[in-house]
Amino acid sequence: MPMKFDPLTIDGAYKISPKLLQDGRGSFARVFCSDLFSAQGLNCHWKQMNVSRTAQAGTVRGMHFQRPPFCEIKLVRCVAGLILDVIVDLRKGSASFGQVCAVELCADKMEMLYVPAGCAHGFQTLSDDVELHYLHSQDYRPDHEGGLLPTDPELAIAWPRAISNLSERDQKHPLFEQVEPIIL
Repeated sequence: MPMKFDPLTIDGAYKISPKLLQDGRGSFARVFCSDLFSAQGLNCHWKQMNVSRTAQAGTVRGMHFQRPPFCEIKLVRCVAGLILDVIVDLRKGSASFGQVCAVELCADKMEMLYVPAGCAHGFQTLSDDVELHYLHSQDYRPDHEGGLLPTDPELAIAWPRAISNLSERDQKHPLFEQVEPIIL
């Protein structure tokens, strides 16, 4: 199979690992195929692609989400470096509501994270010079943007490094208990 879809503890979230073909020239992998994604019941329609670059290891970006009716599915791929990618389920009635799931994504392995709608997403860089590509199922709507405080003790996210950089905006996000659950 050209891709491995590993379900995570958050309902509808997957770590996706493409099959790497390597030879003397380097490597090749298929990182998206609508037939394979459809067979898993996953979104295949992307409206927006974003890129983030982060210079310093230990930086945290997140935990971001969009509120209805603009909740978005994300497909996140680490294309340079190594990160700890984190999801928090905000969906009211979800079996995994309030749960935190964290996975490492490595550019050398071309790994990806599929983040279902209604979940907050963020990451910490575990190396310098990290680059991520994000596919989004919805256009960005600043008036529907939300966030969670990445250092919320209730979430107890186990950031593997001391946080070296966290934006002023992300420092001001509310605690999990202050965020209204998302109804999809």
